[in-house]
Amino acid sequence: MNSQLELHRTVTTKSKISRHFRTLADQKYLLMMSVPFFIWVIIFRYLPLYGWTMAFQNYKPGKPIFEQEWVGLEHFKILFREQDFYIALRNTLAMSFLGITIGFVTPIVFALLLNEVRNMAFKKTVQTISYLPHFISWVIAASMITQMLSTDGGVVNDILMKVFGLERPVPFMSMPKAFWFIYIAADMWKEVGWYAIIHLAAITGVDQELYEAARVDGCGRLRKIWHVTLPGITPTLIVMLIMNIGWLMSVGFERQFLLGNHIVENYSRTIDLYALNYGISMARYSYGTAIGMFQSVVSIVLVIFANRLAKRIGSGQII
Repeated sequence: MNSQLELHRTVTTKSKISRHFRTLADQKYLLMMSVPFFIWVIIFRYLPLYGWTMAFQNYKPGKPIFEQEWVGLEHFKILFREQDFYIALRNTLAMSFLGITIGFVTPIVFALLLNEVRNMAFKKTVQTISYLPHFISWVIAASMITQMLSTDGGVVNDILMKVFGLERPVPFMSMPKAFWFIYIAADMWKEVGWYAIIHLAAITGVDQELYEAARVDGCGRLRKIWHVTLPGITPTLIVMLIMNIGWLMSVGFERQFLLGNHIVENYSRTIDLYALNYGISMARYSYGTAIGMFQSVVSIVLVIFANRLAKRIGSGQII
C-alpha cells in the first residue's frame, strides 16, 4: 500500500514538473520580453539595498563602506528615543489613514456615478476635467491651493465672507489641526479623476449579462451597483487596497513640504521629511538610512499582512 502511494506521489510530481516546463516553453517569448525589466529591477531596486549597511555604521563620506565604524543598532536606539520621530510617525499614519479611507473610497464612488451617466459627451467632459489636475506639478498645485485658501484675496475666504457672512477671513494655512484635511482635500482634487480611470476600466470588464439579469429581476440602478458592479470589481479594489497599504508609511514629503510652514510643522512633518531634515540635511547619513530602513520593513510587514488577510477572506491576493 505504501509503495503504491509513493509511486503515485512520484508520478504526480513528475507530471507537475513536466507541465511546468511545457508552460515555460509555451511562454518563452513572454519570458524573453520580461528579462530587461527583471534586470532593471535587480540593478535599480535590489543592488542599492547594500546601502542599508550604513544604518549599522557611523558612516563618513569618502571611506569605503566596509571600512566604516560599525555601531550595531545604535542609530535605531536613538531613533526610538526621539520625540520628533513619534510626531512624524503620528502624522504619517494619520495622513495615510485619511488617504486609505477618504482618498481610496472617493475615486470608487466617482467612477460608479460616472459610469451611470448616459450622456456620453457630458461623461467624457467630466472625466477629462477630473483627471487633468493629475498632470499639474505639485509645485504649481500647492501654489494654487495656498492662494485659494489665502486670507488676502483667497477664493475660499471670499465665498465664505460674501455668501455665508463671515466677518473675517479664516487663516486655513495657519491652522495646524486643519493641515491633514487640507492635505487630503488637495490630494483628492488632484488625483481622484486619475484613479477613477482604473475603476472605470474594471467596470467595463463586468459581464453585461449580469446587468440584464438584474434588470429582469427588477433591480434599479442602486441595486445594480450594489449587487453587480461592486462584486464585479472587488478583485481590482482588493489589489489596489493592498498596494495602498504597502505605501502606508510612505506618504512622501513633496506635498507636505510645499503646503506646510513653520506654524503647522507639528502636523505636516512626515517620516520622509523627518529623514530629510534630521538625517541628510544634518549629514547624519546613517541616521537617515535607519529611518528609511524602518519605513521599508514596516511596509513589507503591512503588505504581507494585507495580502494574507485578502487570501483568508477569499478576495484574491497579489503575492
